Amino acid sequence: MKIVIFGTGLIGSQIASTLGEAGHDVAALGRRSGIDTTTGKGIAEAVEGADVVVDLTNSPSWEDDAVRSFFRESTSHILIAEKDAGVRHHVILSIVGADRLPDSGYMRAKVAQEDLVKAGPIPYSIVRSTQFFEFIAGIADAGTVDGTVHATAARLQPIASQDVVAHLAEIVTGAAVNGTTEIAGPEPLGIDELVRRLFAATGDKRTVTTDPDAGYFGARLDDSELTPTPGANAWIAPTTLEQWLQEHV
Repeated sequence: MKIVIFGTGLIGSQIASTLGEAGHDVAALGRRSGIDTTTGKGIAEAVEGADVVVDLTNSPSWEDDAVRSFFRESTSHILIAEKDAGVRHHVILSIVGADRLPDSGYMRAKVAQEDLVKAGPIPYSIVRSTQFFEFIAGIADAGTVDGTVHATAARLQPIASQDVVAHLAEIVTGAAVNGTTEIAGPEPLGIDELVRRLFAATGDKRTVTTDPDAGYFGARLDDSELTPTPGANAWIAPTTLEQWLQEHV
């Protein structure tokens, strides 16, 4: 199976390796490969002969208008090129709860991306994941003011990136579901607790204060918004936070 992946970051690099080791013809492409999804540069040539295209692109800016433009333009260019090339399956990675956080410009942009895919001409699979363990440090940094991390007790159900890759690989090599699936880690944990446990493992000396107004990248959270949707039959990954910390810190 020929699989083209747009995006070479945390997930893109891992899934390219996983699929390649399974015997598939895989190309993971980004700007260094001459691809610019926002203008369409290089996309048509890249998807020629592809069976599946995996869109893991991400906006370089999280400013509201910029991120929405990025996903709108990139997704449109990729879908047009796929139609011309006869691609049979389009896969994107999105975010659990994106539709429940309209105050976040980034989440609104991800929902707009999903809508374009659903309305597009290519059979598709949308995989919504909870936040990655690898992102906890960035969440802490974003909430730091004068050496103190302000973090809400609202819960996430974070997941290890290797578990995301393992399940995403099954989706990519399977039939298009023409719908949305959710994947999540095994434990719902407050963001404040996540940061404290990371700091305990790494020796970070910053103070963590529980702040219900801290929010999450522009949105105020409750315990349900970034955890699996009730009734969605989410796939639950095996790796716990403690296991991940032991392996990676």
